[in-house]
Amino acid sequence: MKKFLALIVTVLVCLSLLVGCSVGGPDKSYDYDYSHTPTGIPENDKGDNYQFAEIKENDFTDVSKTADSYFSLNRNTSGYSLMRRQINEGAKIHPSSVRIEDYVNYFNYNYARPTGDDSLALGGSLFDCPWNAAHKLLRIGVAAEELNFDDTANNVVFLIDVSGSMYGEDRLPLVQQAFTMLLPMLDVADTVSVVTYASGTKVLCEGLTCTDSNKTKIANIIQDIQAGGSTYGEGGINLAYACAEKYMHRGGNNRVILATDGDFNVGASSDGELEKLISDKASKGIDLTVLGFGMGNTRDHTMETLAKNGNGTAAYIDTINEARKVLVEEFGGTMRTVAYDAKAKVVFNAESVDKYRLIGYENSMLTSDQYNNSKTQAGEIGSGHTVTAVYEVALKKGVADGASVAELEVAYKKAPLTDNENVENPEYKVNASITLDGSYVQTDDDKFVACVVEYGLLLRESKYKSDATFADVIARLAALNDYIATDGFKAEFAEVVGKAATLYGAKN
Repeated sequence: MKKFLALIVTVLVCLSLLVGCSVGGPDKSYDYDYSHTPTGIPENDKGDNYQFAEIKENDFTDVSKTADSYFSLNRNTSGYSLMRRQINEGAKIHPSSVRIEDYVNYFNYNYARPTGDDSLALGGSLFDCPWNAAHKLLRIGVAAEELNFDDTANNVVFLIDVSGSMYGEDRLPLVQQAFTMLLPMLDVADTVSVVTYASGTKVLCEGLTCTDSNKTKIANIIQDIQAGGSTYGEGGINLAYACAEKYMHRGGNNRVILATDGDFNVGASSDGELEKLISDKASKGIDLTVLGFGMGNTRDHTMETLAKNGNGTAAYIDTINEARKVLVEEFGGTMRTVAYDAKAKVVFNAESVDKYRLIGYENSMLTSDQYNNSKTQAGEIGSGHTVTAVYEVALKKGVADGASVAELEVAYKKAPLTDNENVENPEYKVNASITLDGSYVQTDDDKFVACVVEYGLLLRESKYKSDATFADVIARLAALNDYIATDGFKAEFAEVVGKAATLYGAKN
């Protein structure tokens, strides 16, 4: 019923926006077409003005020396959608921008949901590696519970970067579409505040309950925003969190949704300063979602850093369809975190496994001490989301069917850490075992995940790609046609791979 009502309100809001609302940039204003999806890279965006964290691929680890592997679980997807836009625009991908975990986790999979009091369910599979016949792939699948949102109050602050770098149809106008699209998903129990920042900061509205009339008011406020000035990100973040604290819903969802190109050039701009600022606010129970927009000025690493320290996730919005996916179709996962400080431990059996390497998650690796410390800040998983990790594994020769390969464990909390040092939030754990099963039949999820990983290795120009080719990925995706045909985003991935193959030519 809520989704039906949301659809009705969406139509009403869109109709209201057609009557006299306009947006613009410096010294400009124009009628806005809600259905428009920006295309093309502006001429001033075609340089190399991107900032990515340097990625050093995980190497193979000798199990006889180190059998345990630890990493933080998260579901950021910004790396995938940024890649998709670049490929669609005919641009090759910077290897340091390829976070394979973002690619894999962009999609949802048919994993079993948790039962009982668990917020997460854990499973896995072991199957042949397509690009290295001598190896296996160990797929770890985590599925989050799906919450009932009818009984959940949302306190949401839209924090919008309106600096000059946000001028352009793929930036502020797309932000306006995205937030307008989110409004119908909220109801009268929810509150919305709108904060903007450029050279200065401004509260455009605060604590408005989401009645139909207020939704129209908020939508009109958002549509009237214009871009111009420098980027006082620190001030905007502080003001947004102040609004969130003022209208705090105890036991509800309190969240700042930041829309930016990630360019912070005034105020606290170093990673360390931003990490502390956001982490301090997250400890008070206010989560952060980071939505990236635009190209050429993108600070991908900054957005990832903010999301990681804000008990939240990062997504890159390149089209209106992506906005719909993140803010409507995955509303629950975007808006409500069900597992905080989620982290994984994999213990390989030295009698069965020769070596292993975790593919992706390079920026999320943990030590054993960090894993075993309940206060370690790890990843967050939203309602209904799935999270996937893949290891490439070399088994010992002669390993018998049924042999133990690895023991899996995921630890998480149901509530964020508080700023009260005397309060210890309990950790919950789920476990699973992986054995060598010669009769195992790969699922379609297994096959698709392998395609995504192989594609990422090719774009990264990985030294571990072995026999990987675009042609092989394309052929295996074609064999999965019935599977991907039911999911528009998976079908779109097949198209992206085809375009990338043409773009990279005979190189791979």
